Amino acid sequence: MAFEAQAAPVLEVRHVEKVYGSRNNVTRALADVSFTVNKGEFVGIMGASGSGKSTLLNCVSTIDTVTSGSVIINGADVTRLKQAKLTRFRREQLGFIFQDSNLLDTLTARENIALPLTIARTPAKETLARVEQVAQRLDIAGVLDKYPYQMSGGQQQRVAAARALVTDPAVILADEPTGALDSKNARLLLESLENMNHAYQATVLMVTHDSFAASYTNRVLFIRDGRIFTELRRGDSPRREFFDRIMEVVAMMGGEGSDAL
Repeated sequence: MAFEAQAAPVLEVRHVEKVYGSRNNVTRALADVSFTVNKGEFVGIMGASGSGKSTLLNCVSTIDTVTSGSVIINGADVTRLKQAKLTRFRREQLGFIFQDSNLLDTLTARENIALPLTIARTPAKETLARVEQVAQRLDIAGVLDKYPYQMSGGQQQRVAAARALVTDPAVILADEPTGALDSKNARLLLESLENMNHAYQATVLMVTHDSFAASYTNRVLFIRDGRIFTELRRGDSPRREFFDRIMEVVAMMGGEGSDAL
């Protein structure tokens, strides 16, 4: 643990502000947001609709640009990278899991997972080995030769999670990954993310409105009106106890969270 304390964070968000609109009609989506994420953390971001949580994820993911402040990933300030370097950085250092799996319908699960490695021109033998390894870990080896339409929604999302993990990115960014799933498949996906975090020391930043999903993380940042309202750390608490603590904060903020545990 002493080594972890000395290591540089994988992600640093420093005094980030995001403003939309003109001088006469300004919307401040993010206001002086700062936090760090260390390697191997599984961090949730929660907040009501319009709180700024998705804007924050978009700024971290380089999909959106900050108005001021810095986002540093693996020592690189992504807010200062030119477009060509930014595209390469995004491909090599970031993994993405969206609410909809965003799999390519004309490719099998194996080909979908392999896609980022294929784009990076990874040797075929290494690509196949890495795909098999991550598929075994996420319990989707049985669907590798199926097309998306032949899979359940939960299987599709686990394939998407495998695609995000296979390049060994610095950070995996998950945007409401359980939003389109029923409770059973949501649980399976969350267990897969937890497994990725434990087995691979994968660093995951997940935006969610769902307290049940957030209870799988190590730490939750709560966003309100574009600012960090508070944070909770799970520590050694059982997930049920952490869920209850999350629900207390959600209630205090006046929001709603799932009570399905």
